[in-house]
Amino acid sequence: KYDEPIEVQLEEAFSKSKRIGSSRGISSSIKIKTQLPPLDVKPMSEDVLSSIFPPREWIENGVHYLQNVSHKSAEREDVGVLTKELDKKLAERQARGNGICVVREELYTQCFDEIIRQVTISSAERGQLLQKVRDDIKLTIAAYQTLYQSAVMFGIRKQIQALHGMKELEEKFDKLKKKRTTLKNEETALRNKIEGINNKIAEKKKIDEAEREAEKKFLDEQEAHFSNVLKDLQGGRSQNYSSCANLSLQK
Repeated sequence: KYDEPIEVQLEEAFSKSKRIGSSRGISSSIKIKTQLPPLDVKPMSEDVLSSIFPPREWIENGVHYLQNVSHKSAEREDVGVLTKELDKKLAERQARGNGICVVREELYTQCFDEIIRQVTISSAERGQLLQKVRDDIKLTIAAYQTLYQSAVMFGIRKQIQALHGMKELEEKFDKLKKKRTTLKNEETALRNKIEGINNKIAEKKKIDEAEREAEKKFLDEQEAHFSNVLKDLQGGRSQNYSSCANLSLQK
């Protein structure tokens, strides 16, 4: 919460900025660094408040304006008003309820700054402690952001490397696919060749079996013929022997 902006002269603005220890000067090249008083010396709440929240300065239409933080103490009703205003801003700017949200982070930071301002007016030491908490939170968030950005860049580099190697893998895949097709064709040709050889072997076997059957049949017929001839010969000899025997008896 800041007071209404006031119009100041250039020399007056410079002297006031130097007196309150502003970290921002009249121009961007002027930087005045201030230090908070030690804890053993009780600081003034106005000085601490001005060091935590330096005055805002800007030039509009050739006129230099200065806006200091409000030193007005907060009442109980102000807390309720701040809560309602926060909820209203969150709804207006459509901040996300959970997860990472820049809008919600900005609004809660402003709300925390207002709490620091209100606490500092009542107790400067508590305001300094809350300032340290705020700065530590900012450093932690910045560290996480740096870590996140590093992880994203690492992932991008790995993805680029993978894309570079993808072309080689695709070429290798195409070669292996062609080789697979060639081997498959060779397999089909060999299978057809084997099938042709088996068919030839089966046909030759069939022919050989037929020839053996014919030869066996022929031999069987020859055996039967020779057996009959042999029987006939044996029967003729017996008759001759009988005739010869009869002739001998007659003599």
